[in-house]
Amino acid sequence: MKSLFKIAAACAFVGLGVAQSQAQDQSAASDPDRTVLPMPFPPFGGVIGETYKESTAEWPRLPTPPEGAPNIVVILLDDVGYGQTSTFGGPIPTPELDKLAADGLRFTQFHTTAICGPSRAALITGRNHHNAGSGFLAEWATGFPSYDNLIPRTTATMGSILKYNGYSTSWFGKNHNTPDWESSVSGPFDRWPTGMGFDYFYGFIGGETHQYYPVLFENTKPVEPDKTPEEGYHFMADMTDKAIDWMRYSKSVAPQKPLLIYFAPGAAHAPHHAPKEWRDKFKGKFDAGWDAIREQTYRRQIEIGVIPKTAQLTARPDWARTWDSLSDEQRTVYAALMDNFCRLPGLYRS
Repeated sequence: MKSLFKIAAACAFVGLGVAQSQAQDQSAASDPDRTVLPMPFPPFGGVIGETYKESTAEWPRLPTPPEGAPNIVVILLDDVGYGQTSTFGGPIPTPELDKLAADGLRFTQFHTTAICGPSRAALITGRNHHNAGSGFLAEWATGFPSYDNLIPRTTATMGSILKYNGYSTSWFGKNHNTPDWESSVSGPFDRWPTGMGFDYFYGFIGGETHQYYPVLFENTKPVEPDKTPEEGYHFMADMTDKAIDWMRYSKSVAPQKPLLIYFAPGAAHAPHHAPKEWRDKFKGKFDAGWDAIREQTYRRQIEIGVIPKTAQLTARPDWARTWDSLSDEQRTVYAALMDNFCRLPGLYRS
């Protein structure tokens, strides 16, 4: 299976900030004004005479990114906890993410709303989720300010900011930021990814979709998978291949043009549809139960430094049962659920 993380490792990985300009030594006169987007066309500097012989053409200079602007890949893993990946001390090996962390930075604070859609709105806009009109999920939107699920045009996405600075922009996977009542093929499409600054979209709209029989859109057009599950189809592999193909095509046409890939799998969100060959790779790994796994994760996090040595393991909440109090059947089921979750294809291994 192709792995986008290999490509991400070769790209400059940044968060929400637009790339720091490496052209700051250019004079102010030669650097375009980037404070207002989209940038207006500059005044015509040619000459218009009575005939073409007395005229001088001048093409408008289209917006281009600063020299040295990096490619950007933003990967958002759905429902993956801080203590689950090996990159942050968890029990699930994520070697490609580990490589990214080894060559970059690991941030240990990211404040979410604990709800998918609002956190996504904050991530793609760089604003508080209320400023992005997303106080709660799209399916429970209300007609009150900050809770109508309508991301205002004044709250630009990273797609818009980069697109209007000359980037190629794309969005793959889950889109839970389009208002529920605008998610049909009749639109309007202003708050679909292609209406929010992303040149290309391939994925699904809403909180979840079937990983073998997904409801898919390409830009704003409904599409069908090109093969069946019996022929090896899985949406995680499909969206990864689409992202790789889009990147290769974009670079083959305009190699000098930097790109943004917003890569948002839905696979770790329910429904957990991991192929059997992936589930079997971790069969039995979690038989020790959540109490033991929790303690092991805590120790590893101290060891690698993502939590301080003085950190105390959070006390067990009253409603949480101990692993030993479960029946044999319950332990078998719960361990299998974790086997299934941790092996969702494409997320964790190449």
